[in-house]
Amino acid sequence: MKINEIFHSIQGEGVTIGIPTTFVRLAGCNLRCEWCDTKYAYDEGEEKSKDEIILEIRKIGCIQICVTGGEPMHQEGTVQLLEELLESGFMVTLETNGSISLEELPFGNWFIISMDLKCPSSGMHEKMLMENIDLLSPNDQLKFVIADEADYEYAKKILAEHNPMCNFVMTPVGGVELKQLAEWVLRDNLAVRVLPQLHKLIWGDKRGI
Repeated sequence: MKINEIFHSIQGEGVTIGIPTTFVRLAGCNLRCEWCDTKYAYDEGEEKSKDEIILEIRKIGCIQICVTGGEPMHQEGTVQLLEELLESGFMVTLETNGSISLEELPFGNWFIISMDLKCPSSGMHEKMLMENIDLLSPNDQLKFVIADEADYEYAKKILAEHNPMCNFVMTPVGGVELKQLAEWVLRDNLAVRVLPQLHKLIWGDKRGI
């Protein structure tokens, strides 16, 4: 598998925000979002076997794992890596854009799908595989990165049409300017979490944190 980076940090996003986590960032992505903050993961990476990946994770010594990208589902072997991590006793979150089928993913109490459904400002919203929303369980989360009110209204429409049985998260583009998004959510009494990208508040917009 082509690995961009493996590092230990604080989970900055979603329902596990604030938890110390080992991140496994896979290289490669099938999308090109306008506001992507990990463009370095498009191509940069080093080939590693699953055994090498798990050994490096074990050396860090953190039970909470986040497999991210790029787009992890873009690589063959991702499902097998997730299964091996779970079988080894790790608690695993997969961060995915939802444009590739998630039907083969493992399920269970120690596994979370974090689906980052793209809004119009990304330029990639028409590439989403909406059938994936129906696969999300109460253990999972559907995230929206919001750049403007048009994105917010789009996210509202998706939630109303699909009514998924999972957690809902909205985060502003850039991850730190929360006020406008929070005011829209309060105005509409929307049952979502408005969350920052905590790692950016702590360390700024840096790689490997």
